[in-house]
Amino acid sequence: MPTSLATRADRLQQGKSLRKLAPRAAHAQLVGPMDRDANAILDAQNATRLPALIEVRRQLLAGDPFAYLRGAAAVMAHDLQWQPMVGAKVQACGDCHLMNFGAFVTPEDNILFNVNDFDETLPGVDFTVDVKRLATSIAVAASAQGATKPQRHELAAATVRAYRKRMEALTYLTPLEVWHSRVDLEQEVKKFRNAAMRKKMMTIIARARGEGLDKDDNFPTLAESGAPVIHDKAPRIFHFAAGSDAAKGFEPGKGFAEYLNVMSPEVRVLFDRYTLKDFVFKAVGVGSVGTYCYVGLFMSGDEEPMFLQVKEASHSVLEALDEKLAYPGNQGQRVVEGQRMMQAASDIFLGWTEYSESGREFYVRILKNRRLAGISDIAGTEALTDYARLCGRTLARAHGRSGDPAVISGYMGDSDAFDEAIADFALAYEQRNEADHAAWAAAYPPNAPASPALPAKKQDKK
Repeated sequence: MPTSLATRADRLQQGKSLRKLAPRAAHAQLVGPMDRDANAILDAQNATRLPALIEVRRQLLAGDPFAYLRGAAAVMAHDLQWQPMVGAKVQACGDCHLMNFGAFVTPEDNILFNVNDFDETLPGVDFTVDVKRLATSIAVAASAQGATKPQRHELAAATVRAYRKRMEALTYLTPLEVWHSRVDLEQEVKKFRNAAMRKKMMTIIARARGEGLDKDDNFPTLAESGAPVIHDKAPRIFHFAAGSDAAKGFEPGKGFAEYLNVMSPEVRVLFDRYTLKDFVFKAVGVGSVGTYCYVGLFMSGDEEPMFLQVKEASHSVLEALDEKLAYPGNQGQRVVEGQRMMQAASDIFLGWTEYSESGREFYVRILKNRRLAGISDIAGTEALTDYARLCGRTLARAHGRSGDPAVISGYMGDSDAFDEAIADFALAYEQRNEADHAAWAAAYPPNAPASPALPAKKQDKK
């Protein structure tokens, strides 16, 4: 009988038996070679990136340890290959840090909270990989806010505890109920203990139903003349000349033709009500800066704009965990399948394409001009704890769709043994990340202030 058809009790016991192969306490140690060259791992990614943006990426990574962690998913994936693996597999986010969670409004006017970045997603990955990266990101963010070592440890443990308890709750739902489960942001915010954070989030939710969430400064805007042209915001958003490096990455005519081939008939009807008017290059994120990413401006007959993002999809950094995990098809398809697997409600325009002349593969989606909150908005240890717990619960819901909640819950158990072990790991990796950032900043000294999304680091009262 397939494991998925075994009884809940049997699957819980199966998870518990996995502790013999990977004791929960074993996750506390950061193991593996200490002499790996993190700078070399990151610089190797530049080989396929737009040369003009490599220095921008270096500067962003040099800004502060949190910015470095965000951009160094490849380094952490390299290090995670040496850590204990349980054998309970899920569709992994792959770049699971607290800033890769966000909110969106459904057609039913519900505001859901979800994982929202899938560039590194991969199926068949041990669930602990995402949990460790999320807990580490909480520790690094807390360090930037001046939290003491015990506070950072408790924040990381609280994140994992929230994950564990939500996974336990999912265990006793039917598979169909797990699949349709949601993280309703309005209900979750009511659980926040920090009154100021609760009030701020409720204000954001109210605004989302009106004018929308805070707008991203790095979002395309139309030319002041009113023409159907995107306004240049170099070096992040810019038009490019024929024959340039950017032009060689993707050609809209051929690329969108391939995209139409994977589009469902009902979405094609909607898509055909728009026409492409302009096409620009857009530098994105921290770790993704320099990858080939474009934005197409589409207009309806009444000149109502829609922006579609065409983003390059390379092999997931999680392939470093095991060569057997390598995705065999179009890497854009990998991203789309991962997002559909993990998100409660996905963008209807999600699709993939390729441009054979450049050998690059892409995924397509609606370009969102919304953000829930930056790190600077989550001020104070109590507020960060609320947000960390929310991320932990949300990750459990995402993992529960592809993994087996009973097996994962059976492994983690009812005690805080797993929480404490992952928190120990998070603090150990926080120190490694800080050293890696220092080495990067020494090689590529920052010539600009630290990322505005992260407050200045206060003295650590250990």
